[in-house]
Amino acid sequence: MAFNPLNWLLGFFSLDIGIDLGTANTLVNVRGKGIVINEPSWVAIEKRTRKPLAIGAEAKEMVGRTPANVIAVRPLRDGVISEFEITQAMLEYFIGKAHEQSIVPVPRPRVVIGIPAGVTEVEKRAVYDAAMSAGARETYLIEEPVAAALGAGLPVSEIRGSMITDIGGGTSEVAVMSMGGVVVSRSLRVAGDEMDEDIVQYMRNKYNLLIGLRMAEQAKIAIGSAYHLPEEKTMVLRGRNLVTGLPEAVEVSSVEIREAISGSVQTIIDTIKDALDEVPPEIIADLMETGICLAGGGAQLQALDRRLSDELKIRVWVAEDPMSCVARGAGMILEDLDHLSHLLVGLERGSTRHGKSEKVG
Repeated sequence: MAFNPLNWLLGFFSLDIGIDLGTANTLVNVRGKGIVINEPSWVAIEKRTRKPLAIGAEAKEMVGRTPANVIAVRPLRDGVISEFEITQAMLEYFIGKAHEQSIVPVPRPRVVIGIPAGVTEVEKRAVYDAAMSAGARETYLIEEPVAAALGAGLPVSEIRGSMITDIGGGTSEVAVMSMGGVVVSRSLRVAGDEMDEDIVQYMRNKYNLLIGLRMAEQAKIAIGSAYHLPEEKTMVLRGRNLVTGLPEAVEVSSVEIREAISGSVQTIIDTIKDALDEVPPEIIADLMETGICLAGGGAQLQALDRRLSDELKIRVWVAEDPMSCVARGAGMILEDLDHLSHLLVGLERGSTRHGKSEKVG
């Protein structure tokens, strides 16, 4: 990229930011300030012109409540971009919001964005292009499990092996790392969103009650669990009875919600088992000491760590503030770019291998 003095000058006053561009939530970490934005990845757009009307938390409030000429969309599906222009508008909004307190009129930050492991070249390029057109001066990409491991404080650069499971909204990522590289990784498109859909389906089949995805998500957060709880809880879910067509409220227990999401939870567990099956025995020995770290919003599912420990026979622990691990890890890259640049991924083919990175731009 040719040297642009204006960009350089604006960049001088801009921030270094790490972004976790998630299917469900987008988090922005500013160097020296920590997490400054944690908002849902929703955009409300006008149907005809496709102009964004609201972004983030405000747009999520509108889901399922919009008039005929407005639709609320998630521009990312399964961790990758499905609506390019809308993702760009969302990134632009978040980058602008992160610079609210700074004096720069047009922010030109350096950005590190987390992408799911194993995405295609086209998907990588889409994230890169969206960030550049949203006003980034330089854009670097990092695989989400690597960023999550950094953010959770795992010793990624040491010779000892460590393992991370990042359960987000659209994707769950499992990675075993050693010496700053990924030894084994798995990425599957079963995560928090899938669990919400499971709950909607379960209520429909068992009670003939049609509930919205937001109501399902609230139930998952409040009473969802992966293992029996010391004290089971209940919650009232409201929706439309499909037989009478009238509103109805049903009280459900945490046992029922656990039954509803058990399929998705089991799929995630099987993927972790599958990854462990490929790990060299020396690293397995390390993992028996260090355990498996859980990150991402899905790590907050009650008793998930107990269920995993029970099934995998390895200690499983939840990272501190699991939601923000990827954004914090992405931010850490820019604090020490010289030493950590080998963790980044380039845009060229097959570069999801580590140890070979390039600045793209």
